[in-house]
This record gives sequence, C-alpha cells and structure tokens, in this order.
Amino acid sequence: MMRVMKSLYKIFLFCFAALLFISLDMPAQDQEVFQSVYLDQADTVWIFTPASTENTPDGKYPLIFLLHGWSGNYRHWDLMIDCQDYADRYGWIIVCPDGLYDSWYINSPVKSENQYRDFFFQDLYPFVMENYHVNPETVFITGLSMGGHGALYLFAQHPGKFKSAGSISGLLQFEAWKNHYALERVLGLDEEKIREGSVLRKYSVMGNLGKISATDKAILVSCGTEDPFYDTNLRFVDSCRKYDIRHIFSEGPGAHNSDYWRREIDEHFEFFRESIRK
Repeated sequence: MMRVMKSLYKIFLFCFAALLFISLDMPAQDQEVFQSVYLDQADTVWIFTPASTENTPDGKYPLIFLLHGWSGNYRHWDLMIDCQDYADRYGWIIVCPDGLYDSWYINSPVKSENQYRDFFFQDLYPFVMENYHVNPETVFITGLSMGGHGALYLFAQHPGKFKSAGSISGLLQFEAWKNHYALERVLGLDEEKIREGSVLRKYSVMGNLGKISATDKAILVSCGTEDPFYDTNLRFVDSCRKYDIRHIFSEGPGAHNSDYWRREIDEHFEFFRESIRK
C-alpha cells in the first residue's frame, strides 16, 4: 500500500511539474471588466500578451491598442485576425477595448455617461501600464472605421503617450456624415452649432490636426478606393500636408469591409515596427 501511495505521489508531482512548465509558456489572454465613473456601462477589454519573451531582453514589450468600428465590440479584431497570433509573431502586447457600440471614443458634450476619452486615459491606459510589462516608449494605437477616428483623435489629445498612430477606413471628418452612425446622439448637434460647424470640427480628428502637427510624429492613414469614406480620407490627407504632418497614405482597391481591414492591419504593424527600428 505504501509503495502504491509513493508511486501515485510521484505521478502527481510529475504531472504538476509538467503542467507548471507548460503554463509558463502558454499565451496569456486576459479579459478585464471596467466599471468606470466615466461610462454608464461596463467596458470589457481583451488583452493579449506574447507567449515568448525571447525578443524582449529587458522584459518590456511594445504595446498596441486596436479600436473596433461602429456597432462592434472588443471581440471584433480577434475574430478577424487572431490577436494572439499577432502578439506572438510581433512580440507585442495587444489591447482591444470595447468602444461601447457608438461612443466614437470621445467625451460627449451632451451625454455625461459617455466620457470615453476620460475612461481611456484615466482608467484603461494607466491600468495597462501598471499591470503589464510595457515599454512606455513604444506604445501605438490604430483602429478601423469609428476606431480609426478614435485612434487618431486619442493620439491628438495626448500625443506624448504614443509613439505613433494610424487609421484604417476611418471617418475622420464629421460634416458630411452628421446624420449617420449615431453622431447626433453623442454630439447633440444643435442646429445653430451645426451651421457654425464648431461641434463637428471640435470632436473630429480633422479639427485636431494642429495638435498632431505639433508632435512631429508620423501617422499612417489607410483607406480603400471603394470605401464610402475614401473622399473624406483624401481631404484629411490633403489637410495633413497643409499642416506639415508627417504621414503615409495607403490607398488601393478595397471596400469598407473585413477583407480590407484584415489585409491592411499588417501594414500598420509593419509601419509601427519600423518606427521602433529607426
């Protein structure tokens, strides 16, 4: 009986050690749920960390925020590209927050419970920096559609927190689309202010180009030529030239869909990786 017990004990120790060894190399995927005073509902954030530390001798990783589009959620990017694969391939931490369907990633002037910019910088960004091994010099942000707007808008608000930013199929100027995508819900769009254009400019990336220009940091803007936002992106890029903003405009065949977003996100990862090498 004693021999049997010893044998079982050895088997238990072996299995425990094997599981521990395996767990050390297993990729980590954390889902954090934030109850924030800035939002009227919980924000779920999916965080992917690389399986290996081989390419991070200092133990600190680059970080990229991926923002989803209008009507999407924190799962959107992973469903398209397999974020864990990208985290492992590049050796980066990937953070996918929930933009709450139609927050536009701004502080709404009419909805006190929709203060997404404050949530991002007061809650989410500090949490990630404090709880993960992030190199603060290599933090990036990009997104698609509403998230493309959000990425450049948040970058403009606090450019010192990012090394660079990008947009894929982003709605970067609101004027022509003021009656679409619930913009009236988050902006209010008082008729007099619409005529003035003040609200639409203030909360769009186009109205914040001066802040981006002051950074001398390069951005990447991507849009397919069949995308309904293509003309808006052309106007945005033209304004970047006027403001002397360092930028790359990636245009080519593509519509406002996942096929284009899947294809173009690789260019954004490569653009950001190249900025680290430089």
